[in-house]
Amino acid sequence: MNYEIVSITEKHIDGFWRAVDSVAKEELYIAFLEAPPIEKTQSYIFEQLQNNMPHYIALVNGDVVGWCDISSKHRPVFVHSGILGMGLISQYRGKGIGRAMMQVTLSKAKEIGLTRVELEVREKNARAIELYKKFGFIVEGIKRNSTKVNGVYENDLVMGLLLES
Repeated sequence: MNYEIVSITEKHIDGFWRAVDSVAKEELYIAFLEAPPIEKTQSYIFEQLQNNMPHYIALVNGDVVGWCDISSKHRPVFVHSGILGMGLISQYRGKGIGRAMMQVTLSKAKEIGLTRVELEVREKNARAIELYKKFGFIVEGIKRNSTKVNGVYENDLVMGLLLES
């Protein structure tokens, strides 16, 4: 499969929004059940770009099929760290795209001086957990009944990675 990993730009906002919406509507992987309003998505992307935070997308035939980003924790004492988020539209999973996005995103994180990246992942999301562990993330804790979808509770794992400087 031919795909391209690129830094997000303003022209990708609509495609990014659609990809987030697609993954969110599966109700299995991310903290949204649908994409946030497009205006909030635009604001988020503009903030990411303004702060030079790692934010990459996967393109197939020019369409956004996935993303991997690290966002700021917005506190001076956390300036060295960020929060990783990622997702792939279902038909593009298992093809190495997630791994490629993680690689470039974590490289950019090191380049801008981040020394810690953390994330939360649903405990049942074995494929994502395996990917994170391959990059050196370790489980730092469990948030019991942290997620509730359609009346069903699920635990979230808190994972962290210390980046070499």
